[in-house]
Amino acid sequence: MSTVAVRARRRRGAGLGLLAWLLGIVFFLPIAWMALTSLHSEEDAATNPPSFAASLTLDGYREFFGADGGASPWPSLINSAVASVTSTALVLLLALPAAYALSIRPVKRWTDVLFFFLSTKMLPVVAGLLPVYLFARNTDLLDNIWLLVLLYTSMNLPIAVWMMQSFLAEVPVAVIEAARVDGARLPTVLARVIAPIALPGIAATSLICFIFSWNELLFARVLTGVVAGTAPVFLTGFITSQGLFLAKVCAASLVISLPVLAAGFAAQDKLVQGLSLGAVK
Repeated sequence: MSTVAVRARRRRGAGLGLLAWLLGIVFFLPIAWMALTSLHSEEDAATNPPSFAASLTLDGYREFFGADGGASPWPSLINSAVASVTSTALVLLLALPAAYALSIRPVKRWTDVLFFFLSTKMLPVVAGLLPVYLFARNTDLLDNIWLLVLLYTSMNLPIAVWMMQSFLAEVPVAVIEAARVDGARLPTVLARVIAPIALPGIAATSLICFIFSWNELLFARVLTGVVAGTAPVFLTGFITSQGLFLAKVCAASLVISLPVLAAGFAAQDKLVQGLSLGAVK
C-alpha cells in the first residue's frame, strides 16, 4: 500500500473517530443537563435561561428518597425490579425453546409463525387497555405486581423470539448433532450447548426486555395503586396541579435510570457481540 493511501486511510479513520465523539457528546448532553439540573434548587432550575453558576444542592435527591418526610421510593423501585427481572427471566425461558423450534429445528411454515409473533406488536397498547383492566378487576388482580409480570412477559415475548431466532440460526448444527449423539436430551442441549454459544444474543435480548419492562408506564399507571406501583408511576407523582418540580423530576429520573445504565454497562461486551455479530464466537 502506497504512502498516499496510508495517509488517506488514517485521515478517514481520524474523521470517523471525530464524528463518533461528536455524536457521543450530542447524545450525552441531555443526560449531563439533567444531572446538573438535579443539583440545583427549584428556583434556579426554573430560570430561563438556566444559570450555570447557580449554587449546587442535594435537596432534590433528599426529597426523592423521602428524607424530608415525603413518600419513600423504595417500594416502587422494588416493584419495578421484581416485575422487570421476573418477566425477563420468564421471557428467556420461553423464547429459547421457541427460537430453537423456529431456527435449528424449524417447524412447517415457520416464517408465518414469526409473522404472527410480529403482528401481535402491531396493536396499539392503549387499544388493549380496557379489556386488560376489566380482566384484572373481575379477577381481583388490580394493584397486583404479578399481573404486571404476566403482562410484561406477554409483551416482550414476541420481540425476544424474533431476536433469539436470528441468533440461534447462527449456531453450528454440527455441535448440536454431536451433543445428541452423545445422548444429550433437548433440555441439556439448550442449557449446556446452545445457551453458552448464544450468550451474546441472550444478553442483548434480556437487556432489551429488561429496559422495556422497567420503562413501561401505561399499564402500570392504570392497573396499579399504592401496593404495586412501579418507579415510572412514582416519577409521575412529581408532576402535580401545583406545577412541575423540575429539579426533583431530574433527580428522580437520574436515580431511576441507574439500574438500566448499570445493566447495560455490565453486559456491554456481550451486548456488542450479540447486536453486531450474532451468536457465533
